[in-house]
Amino acid sequence: MRLNKYLALCGVGSRRKVEEFIFAGRVVCGGYQVTAPGYDVPDGEIVTVDDVEVRPERKIYMVLHKPRGYICAVSDRSYPVILDLLPREYDYYRLFPVGRLDLQSEGLLMLTNDGDFSQEMIHPRAGITKEYEVLLDRVPNEREMRRLREGTIFAGKRLHPVGVDFLRREPEGRWLRFVLNEGVKREIRLIAESAGLKVQVLFRRRIGRMELRHLKSGCAREYSADQLRRMIRHGGIV
Repeated sequence: MRLNKYLALCGVGSRRKVEEFIFAGRVVCGGYQVTAPGYDVPDGEIVTVDDVEVRPERKIYMVLHKPRGYICAVSDRSYPVILDLLPREYDYYRLFPVGRLDLQSEGLLMLTNDGDFSQEMIHPRAGITKEYEVLLDRVPNEREMRRLREGTIFAGKRLHPVGVDFLRREPEGRWLRFVLNEGVKREIRLIAESAGLKVQVLFRRRIGRMELRHLKSGCAREYSADQLRRMIRHGGIV
């Protein structure tokens, strides 16, 4: 493996940053200073940066049932963050959320420390839809339903859901299913507000074909990247 990629996998920094370390002579491989980013690191060779041994991080892939009252951030001074819900053993791995759910939203969320996997999941070209169950403050009339389905424009960007339908759930007429194909911050709330409605509950039920049913609120479960891909593409229940 190329030295610059190896160091990036160790979490030392971005490819550009680790190359600065290499050129500065701060990297030692097998007891010898190496200044070539393309150096091929043999299996088992000890690599140090500033005399500290570094090893590639284990890649982590998790699903979390996010409860209300937590924000999708690594740290925050005002509110608890989703990483507070994980066992302390995961502190080392520098996990981050794949996409977002706002403070008052809940439901299915993925966590990882693999930036390539995250981009694969959230890029619009991937075509991965997300399904939400939404409780409104009142029953929308025909005109308001049309507004919800048409979406709105916010900050020059068109917000347009893939689908909006009624759910058979009490209180009748106030529960809707929204399907989105890209995640704009507060998209459903903004669409509802544009129609003169307010969201009281927002629950993400599904990512792709992976559905949240059994995982309890505040709990997380680890999978492999391939397991998550299979559930998202072909179906699975968590």
